[in-house]
Amino acid sequence: MRGGLTEAGPTPARGTIQAVITAMSVLAALALLVASCGTGGTGARDEGPAHADAVVGVTPSPSPSLTPTDAPDLADAVRLVKDDPSVSTEVKRELKPCFGDDYPVDVSYGDLTGGSGNDVIVNVLTCGDNVGVGSYVYREGDAGYENVFQAEEPPVYAEIDRGDLVVTKQVYEKGDPVSSPSGENVITYRWASGRFVKEFSWHNDYSGIVGGEPTVAAPEAG
Repeated sequence: MRGGLTEAGPTPARGTIQAVITAMSVLAALALLVASCGTGGTGARDEGPAHADAVVGVTPSPSPSLTPTDAPDLADAVRLVKDDPSVSTEVKRELKPCFGDDYPVDVSYGDLTGGSGNDVIVNVLTCGDNVGVGSYVYREGDAGYENVFQAEEPPVYAEIDRGDLVVTKQVYEKGDPVSSPSGENVITYRWASGRFVKEFSWHNDYSGIVGGEPTVAAPEAG
C-alpha cells in the first residue's frame, strides 16, 4: 500500500511508529505463549470509527528522480518516497532494505486521477511484521511524479478499488495478537477537482471466533 529530528528527542511520527512496532512485537510474543498453552481470546472492542491520518489535496511535490516518460518500477518507487520532501523523516529512516536490496514496500499502478499515465500507489511497511507506516499516491505530471495523497498513521494501507482510493487502518485492542486485530476503519476517496475527496467510510468489527466473518457497520457519507 504519505524537517528532521532534533537532539531533544524523537518526533511525534517516530514515536508513533516505534510504539506500533513495539506493540506488535509484544503482541506477537503473547500470541505464541497463548498458543502454546492452548488458550486464546481478544480484548474489549470499544474502538469506534477513527480518521486515517491522511493528507488529501496536498500541494503537489514533483520528484526529480523520474521524468514522465519513465515507467516506474519498485526501485523507482523507493526513490520517489525517499526524494519526496512531504514524506516524514521517520518514514524515510524506516525505508531501508530488510535484507539485500529487498525494500519493505508494496507498489501498485492504476488510474485514480484520470491523468495521462498510471498513478503509482506506494505502501511503506516495517520489516518482519509488515505493518504499514505510510501510504502515498503519485500522479504523473509535466515535471515528474507528484505526491497527491499521503497517510502516515500506522498501521495503514492504501489500494485501488474500481477506480477509487481505499485506505484501511487496522484497529488493535489490548490483548489482540498481531495476526488478529479487533477491526478496521476503511475510508474511500475519489479524485475530483484536482484532489482526493472523501466519499464515505465505515468500520468493521472482526469476530473473535476463528474463521468468523467481520461485522460491517453502515457506511458514513463523506
